[in-house]
Amino acid sequence: MDLQEYISSGILELYVCGALSEEESREVSHELKQHPEIREEVEEIEKALSQLAIGVAPYNPEHLLASLKSKIEDRNGETTIPVRRKTSTVFAYLGWAASFLLLIGLFFLFNRNNDLRESLRTQQARNAQMEQQIADARANAESARELLAMIRDRNTRRIPLAGQAVAPDSYATVYWNTEENQAFIDAQGLPEPPRGKVYQVWSLTMQPLKPTSIGLLSNFTADENKVFQMRNTNNSEAFGITLEPEGGSETPTMDQLYVMGTVSTP
Repeated sequence: MDLQEYISSGILELYVCGALSEEESREVSHELKQHPEIREEVEEIEKALSQLAIGVAPYNPEHLLASLKSKIEDRNGETTIPVRRKTSTVFAYLGWAASFLLLIGLFFLFNRNNDLRESLRTQQARNAQMEQQIADARANAESARELLAMIRDRNTRRIPLAGQAVAPDSYATVYWNTEENQAFIDAQGLPEPPRGKVYQVWSLTMQPLKPTSIGLLSNFTADENKVFQMRNTNNSEAFGITLEPEGGSETPTMDQLYVMGTVSTP
């Protein structure tokens, strides 16, 4: 922390005047204990305000006059001292005006600090958002590289899934790497699922027919690429995608079979 910049920021004046929040006051108190330079600056501010308060504080001219007369009489006998009430009153008003101007200055300084603090928070939020966007872009780029490498791998098999009776215009593609037991599902050709529904991917053996779930296409609407990675350790002879209640089903709902395709013999 730049101590000189911290001292000149105006926060110490606000601390002395009690214009900070409880949390901000605790932070300043912590800095006072850590840095003697800040503690000395606070003491100087308190001393200056104390002197200003004494200089501008209203006083009682009659009491002061009586005190002066009493001291002079004790020394030289009774003496008449002219009373300049008008001048005293003017100086009192000037003192109060100075105090008022000081309070106005502190008020504007307090508001300026709040504005700067809010601007800092806004900028920090923007930076955090930008960092998240950069991280997302890097993650998407990494996923794209993984997908491309898998598609080009000699052990990857491409299985097109054609639309079925419930959705004849639908289509999808499965990229299945039999060595790494990884499958990428390109579901761009599926319609948006209704609320409360989710697509479920099935690995199928045909004789006898045995479906095994390998995962759900979660966050389908939010995923712009509509490419989903899953693990498949089955000896799959076909793949199908059905529309199921949210959370998935133990067995496929066959009248909601959207797409299906068989694995060709290598």
